Amino acid sequence: MSVSEKQTLGFQAEVKQLLHLMIHSLYSNKEIFLRELISNASDAADKLRFEAINNDALYGNDHELLIKISFDKDARTVTISDNGIGMSRDEAIQHLGTIAKSGTKEFFGKLSGDQQKDAALIGQFGVGFYSGFIVADKITVKSRRAGASAEEAVCWESGGAGDYTVETIHKENRGTDIILHLREEEDEFLSAWKLKSIIRKYSDHISLPIRMLKEEWDEEKKEMVTKDEWETINQASALWTRSKSDVTHEQYEEFYKHVSHDFEAPLTYTHNRVEGRSEYTQLLYVPARAPYDLWDRNKRGGIKLYVKRIFIMDDAEQLMPTYLRFIRGVIDSNDLPLNVSREILQESRDVKAIREGSTKRVLSMLEELANSEEQANKDKYATFWGEFGQVLKEGIGEDSNNKERIAKLLRFASTHHDSDAQTVSLSDYLGRMKEGQEKIFYVTADSYVAAKNSPHLEIFNKKGVEVLLLTDRVDEWMLSFINEFDGKELVSVAKGGLDLGKLEDEAEKKQHEETEASFKDLVENMKDVLKEKAKEVRVTHRLTGSPACLVADEHEMSGNLVRMLKAAGQKAPDAKPILEINPDHPLVQKLKYEDSKGGKFADWSHVLFDQALLAEGGTLENPAGFVKRINEMLLNAA
Repeated sequence: MSVSEKQTLGFQAEVKQLLHLMIHSLYSNKEIFLRELISNASDAADKLRFEAINNDALYGNDHELLIKISFDKDARTVTISDNGIGMSRDEAIQHLGTIAKSGTKEFFGKLSGDQQKDAALIGQFGVGFYSGFIVADKITVKSRRAGASAEEAVCWESGGAGDYTVETIHKENRGTDIILHLREEEDEFLSAWKLKSIIRKYSDHISLPIRMLKEEWDEEKKEMVTKDEWETINQASALWTRSKSDVTHEQYEEFYKHVSHDFEAPLTYTHNRVEGRSEYTQLLYVPARAPYDLWDRNKRGGIKLYVKRIFIMDDAEQLMPTYLRFIRGVIDSNDLPLNVSREILQESRDVKAIREGSTKRVLSMLEELANSEEQANKDKYATFWGEFGQVLKEGIGEDSNNKERIAKLLRFASTHHDSDAQTVSLSDYLGRMKEGQEKIFYVTADSYVAAKNSPHLEIFNKKGVEVLLLTDRVDEWMLSFINEFDGKELVSVAKGGLDLGKLEDEAEKKQHEETEASFKDLVENMKDVLKEKAKEVRVTHRLTGSPACLVADEHEMSGNLVRMLKAAGQKAPDAKPILEINPDHPLVQKLKYEDSKGGKFADWSHVLFDQALLAEGGTLENPAGFVKRINEMLLNAA
């Protein structure tokens, strides 16, 4: 088939799914189509500026970059035109017929069919060009790539169903025209007043001039008439270059939606001009909701890099550490070269200074929310923590320079509260420590319920000592990088020997020693029976209600971490746990007087070990053997 002939192609399956969901989920906010298409036009101009740094001929005789919006009442069309980079035939197929985003499969897996929830998620995914189908039953795209001839332009057209057509056409000017053929019920967009109000509401911050034909009142006709004269509708200056006093809160929020393609307003933002060794402007936002691909650590960052207001790249991950990959915004440098590459960014001292400065600025933003006495800000930080807390924890291991600041921002669940809400800071914990308490105690588990009901907490609950409940997958990794806070050691209640320090009086310590001595024979006999399972057996004083529990040696991995590694298909050491028995429990006391050579003693010993393993969320190697022993014991008891 000749490329000049019209060719019909099918949409990628994900595009069809997105179109269907988007049209139905976003219909209540349909005017955003204009914002999305104007943002795309602005991006096309940015890309032309960038490519023209090394090839000024791409501009031809047309150096003034702009966007034009027009409408035709008779044809019932709205047209968005730009003179940016444009598209070739292959690029039109690639960009308009497929979704090339990483995590696409995961994104669609999260869609629930609930229009309100899906609308928010689709907004995070970024609908861009496809938003035109909210108001149009057909879209025609005519585009000519910068540097291509007038005969190499392409026309792409679709009704938004299963397929689209492409054909090579003649187009005089560089850039792209998007022609929306409006649905019957969308006449409100065939109005200059309506289009101008949308532009001023959503796109006033766009640095390119957005122009429409001027309208004036005709006294004779008693109506508005269109003149053959274009007027600029927006302020047409880069928002981040303006003084903060000249930018409204609403304008900051709309700019966020432009750079992030999010539908929701951000939680907070910061706008600063930094001077000194490196000069740059930063406009950084904290989103209100985690993006669908938050856990893709290979995903590039959300920072757009400009050099002297010229767009360079829209995913400059070198400007923000990985644990802050959710931050969105713009950084405009006065010092970097215009031809900066990713390789140069990795080695540049100026980039390192920008990264360090921007990281500190983001942490300051979060600190302002976290430490605020205003309830609204407290609620915002609670929202932030619920969405991004697990990612921020990565910073403890990745950013040694800011570890102390990050530690103060951490939030946990604890035995001090009866809910799984992670609201307790390490400073809160220190403020509630018991007199004589010298350590910060925590327990790790794979769920809040498992942590809250861990037998390791029993002595702490009895003494009223608060214990942090750590249940996020990242917690075990994080704990390998933070072993103290404000001079207080962080100690797992499920590792090593229990040392309550001054929380125990001398009488208690003396009683423990006497108890250990009286159970010495039992411990030795159990150790012999369980030598294949347990590294050691010992009397414990951390239990008040349970007969036994398992603990890891002080310098070995916790049972929870070992299980996590194995579940992830990774190798984990086969270190045996330590079995601790409660000398006050009737089962243990009964076992003390059981014949150590008899079968009952061995069965009871194995059952105590297996019960302790189950209580901490472990998996039995021989479940059938456990059930058999329990059944025999029940029969004997009956």
